Amino acid sequence: MEYRIIKSPSEGTKDIIKKRLGRIQEDFSLDHVDAIGMVQGRMIDMLCAADIAEKASGVEVYDLRGICPQHMVLIVMLGDTSSVENAIEQISIKLKEGTYSDYSQVDR
Repeated sequence: MEYRIIKSPSEGTKDIIKKRLGRIQEDFSLDHVDAIGMVQGRMIDMLCAADIAEKASGVEVYDLRGICPQHMVLIVMLGDTSSVENAIEQISIKLKEGTYSDYSQVDR
């Protein structure tokens, strides 16, 4: 899994994010966004990461459309800088702890 944070994103970056969100209405605004957190990985991990992020920090989480829109491989977290940083940190901690483990690797 890869993580990145953009602090104080430019208007151009916000426009790219907004366009890639897909089903968001035209009046959807990113004016309140101080930071953008991005996590890329397998779908199962992205769903767990989204859940962790929303519970940990109250950030807004969306899937970002890529070339293949039926596959969610990148999520974005929008919010203030400390909330986005905390969300990324919690995702990293929880997945390393095994709180959200890959069930294919669990002994049965």
